[in-house]
Amino acid sequence: MPTATPFELITSVLSTADAFLREGTRLFKPLGLTVAQYNVLNVLAGNPENGGLSQRELSDELVVDRSNVTGLLDRMEKAGWVRRADDPADRRIYRVHLTPEGRRLWEKTSPLYAAVVAQVAQGLTERQTRETHAVLARLKTGAAQWKLPRL
Repeated sequence: MPTATPFELITSVLSTADAFLREGTRLFKPLGLTVAQYNVLNVLAGNPENGGLSQRELSDELVVDRSNVTGLLDRMEKAGWVRRADDPADRRIYRVHLTPEGRRLWEKTSPLYAAVVAQVAQGLTERQTRETHAVLARLKTGAAQWKLPRL
């Protein structure tokens, strides 16, 4: 097997991420959702008892810029899937919550997503999954810590 360079690895990761985004769009578009909107529903559904998430916590969890989250939440709030409420401890912060309609949409779409994920990962052993997760975590850390080389 030929040796892959770090450049080829990163190119492969990005190509795979593009394929996942493209196929996620194919899955969610008929349901009236974008991939980003599903990700918000999924994160909020996983945090039901904590008083919602701040927009900053949500952007950190989704690994997107906070300015992108604002527009995304505006559209989702207009659709009736999320609501923003003042944080009782800090008037500068909004807490984001799933609405009952948003929870129903998440409950409808999550089994479909889980079925697709199972198909995509079919054939991977538990060890391969664990090792791949560890490698991707190291790449994510490296991406957050790199320094601009001198030119």
